[in-house]
Amino acid sequence: MDHFRESGRIGFCVFKAKAERVVFVNRRDWKRQRRQKRSLYGGQKTAPFKAVLAVLLCIAAIVVLYLFALPDKYHFLKNISLPEWPKAKKEPEITEATPSPTMRPTPTPTPEPAFDIASWKRDHIRVRGIYVTGPVAGSDRMEEILEIVEATELNALVIDIKNDEGAVTFKPEGGSVFELETGVGYIRDIGALMERLKERNIYTIARIACFKDPMLAKARPELQLTAANGRPVTDKNGLEWVNPCNEEVWEYLTELGEMAADLGFDEIQYDYVRFPVGDEASNADFGEEVTSDNKHEYIAGFLTYATKRIHEKGIPVTADVFGTIIGNPVDAQSVGQDYAELAGIVDALCPMVYPSHYGAGVFNIPVPDAKPYDTVLASLTASVEELSEVPKERCAVVRPWLQAFTATWVKGHINYDQKEIRAQIDAVKDAGYEEWILWNAKNNYEAGWLAAEAE
Repeated sequence: MDHFRESGRIGFCVFKAKAERVVFVNRRDWKRQRRQKRSLYGGQKTAPFKAVLAVLLCIAAIVVLYLFALPDKYHFLKNISLPEWPKAKKEPEITEATPSPTMRPTPTPTPEPAFDIASWKRDHIRVRGIYVTGPVAGSDRMEEILEIVEATELNALVIDIKNDEGAVTFKPEGGSVFELETGVGYIRDIGALMERLKERNIYTIARIACFKDPMLAKARPELQLTAANGRPVTDKNGLEWVNPCNEEVWEYLTELGEMAADLGFDEIQYDYVRFPVGDEASNADFGEEVTSDNKHEYIAGFLTYATKRIHEKGIPVTADVFGTIIGNPVDAQSVGQDYAELAGIVDALCPMVYPSHYGAGVFNIPVPDAKPYDTVLASLTASVEELSEVPKERCAVVRPWLQAFTATWVKGHINYDQKEIRAQIDAVKDAGYEEWILWNAKNNYEAGWLAAEAE
């Protein structure tokens, strides 16, 4: 049905499908026909609509029943995942670039040194010791020595690891000593000896005689010190020396010190750390330009070299020096031992202030050997004065060797017994020092010489 306008009147075109014709009626006729058609439904013009609504309500009720009344296992719709619409990509926000903080590298912690001189000086055992040879340390006599230590104020032993004849007092299983066959089995079981000493809380010091070494001179002739005529330089007993300027000698002695540290010794002590004296020594060929003015540089050089290496083992290094070099530049230049210089290198200096070493009239004492207290006190008072210029925090501990023997070769000598030994110990204390070691080449000591308890 379409509206149309024809000849100025409004009408309706009604298509009759069966007659296939078009009937034009006016508005009144059309309305009348419509009323007639409505009457055919008995006035129930909303009946079709209500039927449709009822169907929809039934469907809704079924859906509600399915979703809320049935068990979850029958809800197959809940297991259906619907496709998601793709989300629009979020454009990144443009902001001003913030500079990242500069990352500082984590500093590598500085490792603490294996040996600290300040800590050692503060905490170390104040040594009161005696000297022991290799043969005695390896014999039954060692038990007698240990009994004296236990009965008296003694707390330390200085034991030969390499003696004045160059013999290493035990036989190591490797290293230069093994290769050169310079080891002698005085101490058959060095490990067992160290265990005995540790069990008794005895402080152990390894003594190493340095440049007087006939065994190394024979094993390595190129290291031997010779005079201008080619003859070996020897001491008054015919024992050969090796060259104090040769760094291969330095290495051999340092290796021995490291070996002793590995065995468990608490300290390394270098003796004969000097140039030889005498006519042959004055004409010796050192392979270097050596004068009385620069000898001390070689001795200081060796001790610096050895001390650095042995400190890596965590133990101190000490050096024996002539007592006569203190305040005496002639003697100091002759042997190459500068007392103040060495006090800044090693951890303890052991001046041999034996009264028998001083000539008549020294310290204004007619026979120094006959005045043990006066001689030792004068010598150590000079030590205090000479070391006063060395910075205190670096200055070595002073631990003198004291005379525990009778010097029968000295004119006007006296017999050394308990009184003379106690006099020397008193002089050490009166000079302001705390430590000392007794020397007797034959290891003949008596408990009566010493206090029964540590003071």
